[in-house]
Amino acid sequence: MPESDDKFYIGHRERLKEKFLDNKLTEYEQLELLLSFAIPRRDVRPLSRKLIERFGSVYYVIIAEYEDLISVKGVGRSTAILIKLVCNMLKLSHIKKLKDGKIFMNHQSLVEFCRMELAAKTKEEFHVLYLDSDLRLIEHELHSEGSINSTNVYMGKIMQKALNNKVRSIVLMHNHPVSTNPFSSTDVAITEELRKMLNNCGLELYDHFVLSGGVMYSMLEKGLLNRSKHTDGF
Repeated sequence: MPESDDKFYIGHRERLKEKFLDNKLTEYEQLELLLSFAIPRRDVRPLSRKLIERFGSVYYVIIAEYEDLISVKGVGRSTAILIKLVCNMLKLSHIKKLKDGKIFMNHQSLVEFCRMELAAKTKEEFHVLYLDSDLRLIEHELHSEGSINSTNVYMGKIMQKALNNKVRSIVLMHNHPVSTNPFSSTDVAITEELRKMLNNCGLELYDHFVLSGGVMYSMLEKGLLNRSKHTDGF
């Protein structure tokens, strides 16, 4: 690279850093600045715009799957790892809130965590969040991974883990990669059956979320979750 080009990129990136500190960066400039740490000696403005065009926004770039990122021309291993590192750190911040405080007090973190886990998935996944007696997160588990329009739910496995780990309540979440509809009749039936099993053992089903068509739906908020047994804090 000619010395004049090198000086230009150094100067441009310093200006980006100053704009960042002044909170004046546009969306693509923020991504451009991030990319510059993985690609130090190349103009990354075209790549920043290409990524946003491909995925739709910086948010969806950050949560994109590693394999989808490296499929974009110009994105190498180090760049994809840096982007996924940012994503993982954001997930950890949400998990920390859910472990430190009652889950209903951190509803937005719960929703954002679910969205970050599921938004980029091309197959259905079923996740379970196990909560303690104070409704704080004990553990998050990927329960099963299926096809583009279905996945299995092993209720006995969920019950066993809940009983073995002094769980009080659970949160369910899954995605509909190819559908824009919220909960199906099968989703509701499975949830109700599991709710009854939990109630019979003195446990609660807090909520069931589904990400469909980019929208996060709550079974509780839609009036589809029968809470015949209420406990303090719900």
